[in-house]
Parts: sequence; structure tokens; C-alpha cells
Amino acid sequence: MRFFAIVLISCSLLFTAACTSGSQINGRNFKTALKSVNRIKDRLPQNQRVAFELSFWSLRTLYRKNKEFLGIVHGATPDELIQLGKEAFDKRRAEGFEEYQQYSTWGEMIAKYTDERNSQNVKHKRNPSDAQNNLNYKL
Repeated sequence: MRFFAIVLISCSLLFTAACTSGSQINGRNFKTALKSVNRIKDRLPQNQRVAFELSFWSLRTLYRKNKEFLGIVHGATPDELIQLGKEAFDKRRAEGFEEYQQYSTWGEMIAKYTDERNSQNVKHKRNPSDAQNNLNYKL
């Protein structure tokens, strides 16, 4: 009987842990929202990561009060957040937000930041003159 109780408790804990909303943002507080955004971002395909991140942070700059911001992002899926980010971009651009004026569309801004991210990930070739500046000493 004791074994059955242990198995039942462990199964119920496993079930509750497995059935959490892993693809939704947990907006209880800002710290948990950041954790869930990072977790979701790592699971997204490469072509959606930049749009997801930009959407999150553009909403954050639009809604500075934590309560208001967390109310908007709590329970949002990546697609919903990206759609909210597009709307925030359009709203801020219409208001004359300086950073967004250089882009004509949301897609143009995403393409620019995606190119920047890809250029950061490129490995640079080693300069041949650096071979002469070796600090390894022969002992």
C-alpha cells in the first residue's frame, strides 16, 4: 500500500510538471517572464527568434509599468507576441518614435536585425601575422 501511494504521488507530480504551459509566457512577475521568454526563444526556429525578442522588448518599452506589461504578455504564445510586437511597431512608428522611423515595415526591421545577428555568429579567420605573436613559451 505504501508503494502504491509513492507511485501515485510521483505520477501526479510528473503529470503536473509535464502539462505546464511551456509555449506560453509566465507573467506572474518580470523575472519569471524573462525566464520563460528565454526558454521559449531557445525552442523557436532560427527565423522566429529575432522577431520574438524584438516583440518582447518593444512591448516592454511601450508599456513601462510592470502590471500593465505583464498583463499583456502573460499567457501569450510566440505567434501572439510577435503579432503584438507588429502592432506596437506600427503604433510607435505612427507616433514618431525616432528609432522606428528608419524602417518602412516590420519585416524590414526584422531583416536588418537578423542580418546583424548572423554577422555576429560568423567565425573570423585567423590573421597570419598573429602566428608570430605567440605567447606560448618553451620550458
